[in-house]
Amino acid sequence: MYLHYKFCVLTTKSKICCSKLQSEVLKDAISQIVGDAKEKNRKFTETVELQIGLKNYDPQKDKRFSGSVKLPHIPRPKMKVCMLGDAQHVEEAEKIGLDYMDVEALKKMNKNKKLVKKLAKKYHAFLASEAIIKQIPRLLGPGLNKAGKNPFCKFPTLVTHQESLESKVNETKATVKFQLKKVLCMGVAVGNLSMEEKQIQQNIQMSVNFLVSLLKKNWQNVRCLYVKSTMGKPYRVF
Repeated sequence: MYLHYKFCVLTTKSKICCSKLQSEVLKDAISQIVGDAKEKNRKFTETVELQIGLKNYDPQKDKRFSGSVKLPHIPRPKMKVCMLGDAQHVEEAEKIGLDYMDVEALKKMNKNKKLVKKLAKKYHAFLASEAIIKQIPRLLGPGLNKAGKNPFCKFPTLVTHQESLESKVNETKATVKFQLKKVLCMGVAVGNLSMEEKQIQQNIQMSVNFLVSLLKKNWQNVRCLYVKSTMGKPYRVF
């Protein structure tokens, strides 16, 4: 079994594998989703999810792909990110209101599996200073990678002092991950209903094009695509 990993930052004008996703069909589906949500008048902002069904793929024999792409608009602004930082990054995190932990706080966890699992479940993603990231296996063990079923939990992303911490947080929030596991279906958050319809459409188009670029036979491996809001019904767009 092989794992193919790919990370990509695309522009909205990128064309990958000659997209078969029809703009009008997608536009109509998004309008329907927005209209349905307005009728229900729910008291929270619903997430928009892209649901994917694949075909002609054998997860046991074929490469299990994994890839991430930065979308033009942040799909989940309330995504919880934690900075595992040195003194400088802790200070920067405080200024922008970002949750953080320093080395001393990590040491106090003492590789306690329950505490590490609780930490991993609390956040969708972690960032780490260079001085900290090297110590994480020793301080926390493998817990961040193994904890829970949260698809976002993973080993922290490196942040250098040459980068803007706030920009790195926004980049993390704008990045979605596609990973083939044991079943031929998956779902990713690609937007929310506080966004403009055009922004949701751009995010979906980029997500689909990137996913197709990961597949061994591109569009020939796509069985179906649906778009839905958290509480709404799914609309087929391919």
